Parts: sequence; structure tokens; C-alpha cells
Amino acid sequence: MKLGRITVSGHDGEQIRVVAVEPEAGRVIDLARAFALALQRGGATTERSRQIALSIFPGSLSAGIAAGDAFLENAHRALTAADDASTSLHDVTWRAAVDPPVIRDGLTFGTHIENYFRNVVRSKPVRAVYERPGFFKGSTATIYGHDEVIPYPNISEKLDYELEIGYIVGKPGRNLTPDQAMRHVFGITIFNDWSLRDVQALEGPIGMGAQHSKDFAYGIGPWITTIDEIPSIEGLVGQVRVNGEVRADTRVENFVYTPAELVAYVSIFDGLQPGDLIGSGTMGFGAGVEIDRFVQPGDVVELELEGVGTLRNQVSPEKEVPPWWPEPRPYPFDDEVDA
Repeated sequence: MKLGRITVSGHDGEQIRVVAVEPEAGRVIDLARAFALALQRGGATTERSRQIALSIFPGSLSAGIAAGDAFLENAHRALTAADDASTSLHDVTWRAAVDPPVIRDGLTFGTHIENYFRNVVRSKPVRAVYERPGFFKGSTATIYGHDEVIPYPNISEKLDYELEIGYIVGKPGRNLTPDQAMRHVFGITIFNDWSLRDVQALEGPIGMGAQHSKDFAYGIGPWITTIDEIPSIEGLVGQVRVNGEVRADTRVENFVYTPAELVAYVSIFDGLQPGDLIGSGTMGFGAGVEIDRFVQPGDVVELELEGVGTLRNQVSPEKEVPPWWPEPRPYPFDDEVDA
């Protein structure tokens, strides 16, 4: 099944609805509405059926997934009333496919690792990236869905895209092994780890990880494909297009660490929560920094992944200017001689 989130207008303003997506039929099905109709056909009152349906299919997909196997079981039951709760795929407004409690983004593809260090760091990859599947944590306040406009912060001249797989956690777990890990994955989506490459280079030496170079935007979508529909993650093909021009053809290969190893590693000493998003790291040549080509204000970026679909976003034509920015402080060690 493919699942996403759309926005609809209600009496209290914008409401988020979880939908089943049928790309081949060109439609989405509002699962709460469909499930309420299914209950009414079984004798439930209109008011009570709506209450039950919204409790099972709230606007938070993470909350829905937390119901465990019952979530998908009820989703399939809802589809019995799909014809009376569907909307054209082209007439909906998308939001990020999931509202993750935590975003963690890994680094697992050897091709991207080698390209990044060669083109940006100007050295061979550091040993540490081969000793453990490292990851950073990102903000959940700046997630964007299909067709939403991505801000372009005025502190950068090198806005970049990154084609990644987003592993969506379905079941809680802690201290998992790779053999256990993928049983805790609900599905996969496309994850665009938007990056400000020049800002990233300035933040790196601070030693506290990415800040504004990453947390201004994360793309998630267009929807999630449940893991049962993905026979194998390895070998999936992807493509990057900017303004219709193909920037890269890529595929899921050359793992330094496998998806199972990454998910298991994230769970060690911590815990996985339903709805968590774990980024795979960028697929080989899936980022502009690997070919020294970045995006400009107004550009349209499309990331396509086999088995999922295409996540499309336009970059804002105007750069975002904050009302305040800190002044650099004097460096107190200019007169000291390095030993």
C-alpha cells in the first residue's frame, strides 16, 4: 500500500488527512472518510463512525502507525468504500508523507562518500565513516511534502539536493540486531536532505554537527510505500532532474553499511519510535556537490525512486532574509603561536 498526507479545508482551517494513494488509478482515498463509510454500512451512526475513524486515521501518520498491525488492517477495510471517498491525484495539496518524531540521516553509500570527500574535503574519506554507520539528527519543524516550495536561505550560494531513501519505522525497538531491524521498518519514502554546502563547510569545524546547513528544509514524499511491496531495496533505481534536465541516474548499490545495519545501529543505546525517519544517506551521484552543480532560486527539483514515485519541489524564487544575524566576535587567540 502507498500512504501519504494531504491537506483539506475544514471549519477550523487546514486539516491534515492520511490517504491511500493509487497512482495507477490516478486517485487518493481519504482513509478516515472511507473507514467511517465502511462502519456506517455496518450499522454505525454517522457521528460515532467519524469519531472512530479519526481515532484510527488521525492527521498524524506517526500516530496511526503506532497502532501496529491494526493500522494497515483497518486501512484495507477502509478501501471497501474507496469509490465514495476518493479524489483525483492531481487535485490534492500534499504535505510531508510522515510527521516523524525524530529525523536521523545516515551515510551508507560508498560512491557518495568517495565523491563528497574528493570534491569537498579534497582528501580521502576519513576512517571513521568505515568504522560505524554514522548519522546526524535533524529538525522536524521544517519538513516539506510534494510540490511544496523550499526556502532558499540568504546565507548560502550553494543550495543542494540529496536523493536518499527514507526508512520509516513501524514498531518500537531498542538494541536491535541487523537480523531484527527490518521487521521494525514500516515502509520507505524519498528523503531529500536539502543542504547548504558553503554553510556546511563553516559549521563543520565547530564540531557540533550540521545546523542551518541542514535544518532549513527536509523533503519527505510524495508518499510511503509499505515494505511488503518492496521485494528488495538493493538495486532500486533513481533519477535526479532539475528543470527537466537529468542530472543523475543512480541505483541502490555499493553499501558500506546495509539498511538493516543502519537501522540496527540507530537503535543501539537509544530507541526507535513509530514514524521515525532514518535517511539512508545519498545514493551515488544523487547530490549536486558530486558533480559541482547546485540549484538556483526558482529551480524545480525532481527526485525519482523506483517503487515509490517522484518527489517534486520548487525552490523559492526569492531568498529568505532573517530579521537578525549574529555579529562575529573577536577571536581571542590570534596572538598565540601554535606549539
